[in-house]
Amino acid sequence: MDLYLPIAEVSVNWPLMLMLGAVVGFVSGLFGIGGGFLMAPVLVFLGVPPTVAVASQASHVVASSTSGVIAYGSQGLVDFRMGGIMAGGGVIGAFLGVEAFRWLRLMGQADLVVAVSYLLFLGVIGSLMLKESLEQIIRRKRGLPPPRKDRRRPMWLYGLPWKVRFPKSGLYVSAIPILGLGGFVGVLSAIMGVGGGFILVPVMLYVLRMKASVVVGTSLFQIIVTTAVTTVLQAGRNQTVDILLSSLLLFGGVVGAQLGARWSGRFRAEYLRAALGLIVLLVGIQMGLDLFVRPSDMFEIAPGGPET
Repeated sequence: MDLYLPIAEVSVNWPLMLMLGAVVGFVSGLFGIGGGFLMAPVLVFLGVPPTVAVASQASHVVASSTSGVIAYGSQGLVDFRMGGIMAGGGVIGAFLGVEAFRWLRLMGQADLVVAVSYLLFLGVIGSLMLKESLEQIIRRKRGLPPPRKDRRRPMWLYGLPWKVRFPKSGLYVSAIPILGLGGFVGVLSAIMGVGGGFILVPVMLYVLRMKASVVVGTSLFQIIVTTAVTTVLQAGRNQTVDILLSSLLLFGGVVGAQLGARWSGRFRAEYLRAALGLIVLLVGIQMGLDLFVRPSDMFEIAPGGPET
């Protein structure tokens, strides 16, 4: 049941890849994220080179996010104006990120930067999400009222030019920070192979103060555009997209994302955030361990490496 991947230069069990795509797609639809932060590390654990894992699983992010947007869009829960502006910044960031990724590969530092990025971003964000969610769960269990939250938006959002109305999100703010947020996520998409939903969703909720009902669908819409552009750029510029691996993950992801979107309404929001925070934290820690744990074999010839 093994299938040889010509770009990755390894063999994988193709039913396992289909199942992996479906499981990560389910997580994507459930939490409103692209799922790349989970897919890339798992592929690395299964023996796929990090550079190929980062680039190849981006098509899975596109497929699962598209499936999720269809589900949320049918309910009118996508702010396409907000998502479009954010995606514009994401495209610019993707171009910059792919060039940075190419430079890192030429310097031989791409694998290290990918591991450090996962450790830092996922470790910090996962810890914060888990902490906040557990506090809410504990207060609920004790019968305490939820703490009063400051719903005021940062004043700098109103002091910047290029203001745009977003009726569906309930906002009238400058497009500059929205473009900047999209650009930052675009860079992460190229270097880490993530959709960026684990950053977008908290920022849209707690900084921009968007209506919670449209956050997930809008985040997924932005992810579609950014990761689609990233996939094309990685394939053409860095030749690190394995079409066989991408296809297997894509087919499984489409089915899983639809199921996840349907199940998302069955759980309390704080429990979902706690579960997502725990997953993000564990993935970041696992990726970071490779930087500090002594390998079992100190001398190993990598597949496709130069012969001596």
